[in-house]
Amino acid sequence: MSGKVKHRTAANTAEAATVTVNEKILKECHNLYTDADNGLVSIGENLGLKLLPPRKKINVMLMGNHSAGKSSFINWYVEEHVQRTGVAIETQGFSFVTSGRKRESLTGNATLHLYPHFKTLQEIEVHRVLSKQIDLECLLQSASGVVDYLNTEISTSKQKKFSLVTFIDTPGLVDGDMKYPFDVNQSILWLGDLCDLIFVFFDPIGQALCKRTLNIVEQLNESHPERIRFYLSKADEAGHESDRQRVMMQIVQELCKRPGLNKTGFEMPTIYISNPSKPSRCVNQIEEVCKDIEKTINQTIQNTLNQLERDCEQISTLVDDTIRADNMARSHNLKAKLKGMVFSLLGFLLPITLIFTLLVASAPRRILNNLVGEDMAQAIVSFMVPITTLWENVDDENQLAILAMVLVASGICLIISRIINKSKPTLQRRSKKILIEKQEYVNSHVKAQKKKLYAEYLQQSVSEHDL
Repeated sequence: MSGKVKHRTAANTAEAATVTVNEKILKECHNLYTDADNGLVSIGENLGLKLLPPRKKINVMLMGNHSAGKSSFINWYVEEHVQRTGVAIETQGFSFVTSGRKRESLTGNATLHLYPHFKTLQEIEVHRVLSKQIDLECLLQSASGVVDYLNTEISTSKQKKFSLVTFIDTPGLVDGDMKYPFDVNQSILWLGDLCDLIFVFFDPIGQALCKRTLNIVEQLNESHPERIRFYLSKADEAGHESDRQRVMMQIVQELCKRPGLNKTGFEMPTIYISNPSKPSRCVNQIEEVCKDIEKTINQTIQNTLNQLERDCEQISTLVDDTIRADNMARSHNLKAKLKGMVFSLLGFLLPITLIFTLLVASAPRRILNNLVGEDMAQAIVSFMVPITTLWENVDDENQLAILAMVLVASGICLIISRIINKSKPTLQRRSKKILIEKQEYVNSHVKAQKKKLYAEYLQQSVSEHDL
C-alpha cells in the first residue's frame, strides 16, 4: 500500500458545475476520510485510532403535534410537494427527505440501506417488546413494524440550502388512546442525538399543549438544549394579533412549568406558509428558520475543517510515537540480546570449565602431550595449577557439593538468559516505511487540502458579505 496521492478525474463535469462551494467542501472532507487507499479512517485504524468520517449533510428533525405544519414546511423549503399534508395524521412514521440525482421514494428496507446508522431504531423497538415479555410472534411483528413506518423521499431540488440538509419528519404526536406501532418516544429521543437541529412546531389551533410533545421536548432539552428551536406554526390561522399573543403565552407558560425548559429570553418566532390568495398581516418569521439552518451548516463546515486538522495532527503524532516506540523496542531488544548472551556464556562455561579442570587434573601428562603438543600441554597445566591444586585439596564429599552448585549456577544463568532475552515486538521495515509515507501524505496533502478548502470557504463568506 503506497502513500502516494492518486489523481482522479471528475465523473460528471456537468453535475460538478452545479455543486456549491459548501457542498464541495463537505464532500471533499468526507472523501479525505473514506478514501480506500489513503483515507484517514483506514490510516487511523492501522494506528489503533477510530475516526468517524464527517457527514456531507446536516440532519434537521421536525417534531410537534399532528397538523402542526411540519410536512408543509418541508414542501415549502424544498419547493416541491414531497410530503403529504392535511388535517389527518398523514405522517405516522419517520420520513427522511433528502436531495439526490433523481426523484425517488424509498421504503423501509431501502431507507435502512441508505442510512445504515438508523438500524438502531429496530433495536429500540425490539428492546421495548422484550421488556414487556411479549411472545416471539409479537416480537417479530414489532421488529418489522418500525421498518414498515420508515420511508425516504429523494428530491432533485436545489432550492435554498436543501442540498446540504436531510429533514427527518417525525410522526404527529397526540395524547389519549392513539397507539403507535413502535416506541415513538424513544425513537424521537434517539434521533435527537443524531440531529444537528430540532425544530419544535406548535400549532395554535390544534393540540399545541400535547403532553406527549412537551414530555419529549423536556427530555431532549436535558441533553441538547442548543439544538432545539421553538416555532409557532400556522400563525396566520390564529386569528387577530391578540389571539396569537394569547396562544403564545399559553404555550410559553406551559413550557416554563417544566423545570428544564424554564429559562429567560424564551423565543418563539411566528411562522406560516404564505398564501397569495389569502394575504395575512401576521409577522412571518419563517426566514429565521432558514437562517438557523444556514448558520448550522456554516458551523458544521467550520467544525468539520477544524476536526480534520485535529485528526491530521493526531495521526502525525501517533506515527511519531509509534516510530519512537519501535526504535526504543529495537534498542531494548539489542541490549536484552547482549545481556542474554553474557548469561548464556556463563551458563555454558561454568560446567565446561569444571569438566575441563577435572580432565586436566586426572589425565596423564603423556596423553596431553600427544593431544595438544608438549609446549601447549605445559602452558595448560601451568594455567590450571591454582584450580587443580584447590580441587585436589577438597575431599570427595565436598567435590560433589561443588559440582552440584556449579550445575545449579549454570542452570540459573541459563534461566536468567532466557528471561532477559525476551524481545518486544517491532515493526517490519516495510510497515515502518508505509507509516512514514502515510504521515508524509497527511502532512503534505491532507493538510494542504484542508487549508485550500478553508480558504475557499472564507472567500465565499467574504464574497457573500460584500454582496
